[in-house]
Amino acid sequence: MSVPAQVLSEDGGILIEGLRKVYGQGDTAVEALKNINMHVRPGEVVGLVGPSGSGKSTLLKCLGAIIEPTSGRMQLNSDVIYDDGWKVKDLRALRRDRIGFVFQAPYLIPFLNVTDNVALLPMLAGVPNAEARRRALEILQALDVGHRAQAQPSQLSGGEQQRVSIARALVNRPPVILADEPTAPLDSERALSVMRILNRMARQAQTAIIVVTHDEKIIPTFKRIYQIRDGRTHEVAGQGIEVE
Repeated sequence: MSVPAQVLSEDGGILIEGLRKVYGQGDTAVEALKNINMHVRPGEVVGLVGPSGSGKSTLLKCLGAIIEPTSGRMQLNSDVIYDDGWKVKDLRALRRDRIGFVFQAPYLIPFLNVTDNVALLPMLAGVPNAEARRRALEILQALDVGHRAQAQPSQLSGGEQQRVSIARALVNRPPVILADEPTAPLDSERALSVMRILNRMARQAQTAIIVVTHDEKIIPTFKRIYQIRDGRTHEVAGQGIEVE
């Protein structure tokens, strides 16, 4: 179902309308995304599910301005970022300042300590080093890993590494977070802990979060779920089990 653009302009979040992505041309063309329509409100964590090859990762890469769609429309808060072509001049700045990424693997820089891993992104955005580190420590404390601020990534547990990667995604206070299988390598307790963090941060910062997942442990936590089948989205109601 397509959501009118004026709805999003009032409450912000993510709006995707009629998004298509075609790889290749002519007889070899593959239509990975055929008609994607989604609306994620600020403060909301929405699940995105579907079989392998259904287009989940392609959709995240389009929304994250990593690859260019073929057609359609994408809007973040009140700003149209794509409408049959990019409407943003600096895509790197868009990814850095307005979109947080959480991946299945933490991808922490091994020769930087925890604080510097998190502070690096605001530093690259021009934030003074002292302020960037202050922000990093603040978000690490909020995620209960402040006591590991001086540790190297290799000294962290898997759950701690994932919390640090979430801190890195949040430190620039982006309006959007895209999480690609963030709980896949974690046991049930740590997976639900990650979902508690994402839900808490979504509410506190009014961030719109999309979580791509196959993880049956966390699917019951979503209030809304989008399924991708044959390149199209279908919205279904989730159970919305509290994880606080």
